[in-house]
Amino acid sequence: MLIRPTPEELENFGEPDFTIINAGQFPANRFTKGMTSPTSVAISFERKQMVILGTEYAGEMKKGVFTVMHYLMPKAGVLSLHSSCNEGPDGDVSLFFGLSGTGKTTLSADPQRLLIGDDEHVWTESGVFNIEGGCYAKTIDLSAEKEPEIFNAIRFGSVLENVIYDEATRVVDYTDKSITENTRCAYPIEFIPNAKVPCIGGKPQNIVLLTCDAFGVLPPVAKLTPAQAMYHFISGYTAKIAGTEEGVTEPEATFSACFGQPFLVWHPVKYAQMLAQKMQENNVNVWLVNTGWNGGAYGIGKRISLKYSRAIIDAIHSGELEKAEYTNYGVFNLQIPTKVSNVPEKVLDPSQAWEGTTEEFTQTISKLAGLFQANFKEYADQATPEIISAGPQL
Repeated sequence: MLIRPTPEELENFGEPDFTIINAGQFPANRFTKGMTSPTSVAISFERKQMVILGTEYAGEMKKGVFTVMHYLMPKAGVLSLHSSCNEGPDGDVSLFFGLSGTGKTTLSADPQRLLIGDDEHVWTESGVFNIEGGCYAKTIDLSAEKEPEIFNAIRFGSVLENVIYDEATRVVDYTDKSITENTRCAYPIEFIPNAKVPCIGGKPQNIVLLTCDAFGVLPPVAKLTPAQAMYHFISGYTAKIAGTEEGVTEPEATFSACFGQPFLVWHPVKYAQMLAQKMQENNVNVWLVNTGWNGGAYGIGKRISLKYSRAIIDAIHSGELEKAEYTNYGVFNLQIPTKVSNVPEKVLDPSQAWEGTTEEFTQTISKLAGLFQANFKEYADQATPEIISAGPQL
């Protein structure tokens, strides 16, 4: 999950910059002031230590280091990003922002493109680099048909977490969620056949903001203006997905600033301003891609097919969407394409795909717009009028 040192680097390692103490099952003391659960992750920048108690989840180590990088990198004048990243045959680089369960790892593992990394990157003046030395993928319901790159990366040298397997045959049952739905596998980046090693790339040309809309009213893809890009980056809307957080059994709306609020150390607007500068300097296209529900809210509509989401990403990379015709999508004032190859036209417009009444659709989109507006009040004091007006209007 972190970059592994070479034998020569280990020989001359010296003193660590940060020390991680992970106590595994050993719980935090709930009687300690401010402690609300048996799980805790504490970071001291002064002592350069991180102490993890009671998580039984290896991801807290990599996310702890990511939090440290979110503090150090902006201080150094470069931008740390909760994103995946890949590179096309012509060297064109794309960043994918999104929280767990939105498809960040899945959609960046593209057989036609080189994978730079699936979760944590830094954008410098010369390009991007991966903070990690591997991937940490969700494995619930994993299959060779749906996600061949990830499935084939699971072999000797990878580490499976919280999965159930047959002790005689050692075959894993990826459908078994008796321990948790948040089953995982950590594997070295080179286990992905088209990984780019070392994990560095040029300046991004496309940024994809991934969301999983549980209300079924956001379009599968929209082209964003610079102001809209900042608004949606600061908002970080998605849904908590069953399996990524304890106690969540169905999606529920949530907002996580910069698509990574738990890892932010500085104010979200600081990261957004740095991203805006990068976008302006490099003339980057920004896309909002919804991998959530279509045809209705959760429980009524259906999750947007992975093959449609892949087709949309392909259309972004081929340049098809840059040349497409667009129509305005009301309330959120988004520009949505009228056609995308291999995606039904009805799916592209949530108002057309909606299986309920027009009144129900209007009520649902108004509800979500209201949630966006209420959430953004927290950042309005440091946002420009242009960014504020780029949000949904009721």
